[in-house]
Amino acid sequence: MRLLIAYDGSKSAEAAIDDLALCGLPPSGEAKVLSVAEVWLPPPDTIDGSGEETSAYIESIVREHREKGERMLASASILAKHASSRVKTALRDWDVTSDATFGSPAWGILEAAEAFEPDLIIVGAQGHSVISSFLLGSTSQTVLTEAKCSVRVARGKNELDPGLGRILIGFDGSKGAAAAVNAVATRKWMRGTEAKLLAVTEPSTPSSIGRFVTPIRKAVADVETVDEKWLGSLVETAAAKLRNAGIDTQIHMCPGNPKDVIVHEAQIFGADAIFIGANALGGRLARLLLGSTASAVSARAHCSVEVVRIPDYRRAEIDPGSK
Repeated sequence: MRLLIAYDGSKSAEAAIDDLALCGLPPSGEAKVLSVAEVWLPPPDTIDGSGEETSAYIESIVREHREKGERMLASASILAKHASSRVKTALRDWDVTSDATFGSPAWGILEAAEAFEPDLIIVGAQGHSVISSFLLGSTSQTVLTEAKCSVRVARGKNELDPGLGRILIGFDGSKGAAAAVNAVATRKWMRGTEAKLLAVTEPSTPSSIGRFVTPIRKAVADVETVDEKWLGSLVETAAAKLRNAGIDTQIHMCPGNPKDVIVHEAQIFGADAIFIGANALGGRLARLLLGSTASAVSARAHCSVEVVRIPDYRRAEIDPGSK
């Protein structure tokens, strides 16, 4: 398994490292810690040589800006090395490296992911520029939306007592939901870890005519009954997979808006993390787009949220017939 851990020195980034203990990670793997200096360095040959006085003035500005940028990049490198030492303590048998770059933090992380090909990117929920505790940081939001692999928006565990691990999985029967279940089933959890499979049925609302015409109202009810039976069958199969992996699993099906119900149920359950497919419960969107429910849950949950995608460079390993 490969992890790319984004680190900017914020409290949220520190919490993301603490959260590694709750991720169910395997005993060994590769992890890269990346820090991005939010600065744009000018190229070394920006002076065109036309007009000596003007060139000298511009050159002094460019040199000053470059020196400042290089100091910020050096600071980012120190941050990454500091974080990697903490990661090595948490993941003792992992190969842990650090790196630093400059530019837009979000796109720096995404570019690093293109080269490193991680299975999972870990970001803090908020960086230094957070506006509200109820909003997802802009860097985290961009990475969550644009990444081609799974992304974990880490918040750490709020309780002092570590207790037993608790995982809530949003399930709607989609391929994204199946990938989320598979991600949980294949991790290495502590004995006694509990999971809740939450299937939220969002009931159809008939038109004003349907409210008064019995056949239309009955047809809508029949469709909902069939969908619930279909979803119930799939969720039972998913629960069996988790139980076979040694995870004590319960099923909960309820009506409502998934964006609200998942966050609410996770808090009641005392979940350490929520797992959800990238397109689960929010419509069948394109591969690189994030379902609206996954985005909303990631922004509003009290705990870490892992949005699961199967990256292209791992898809063939899982499904040899895929392209």
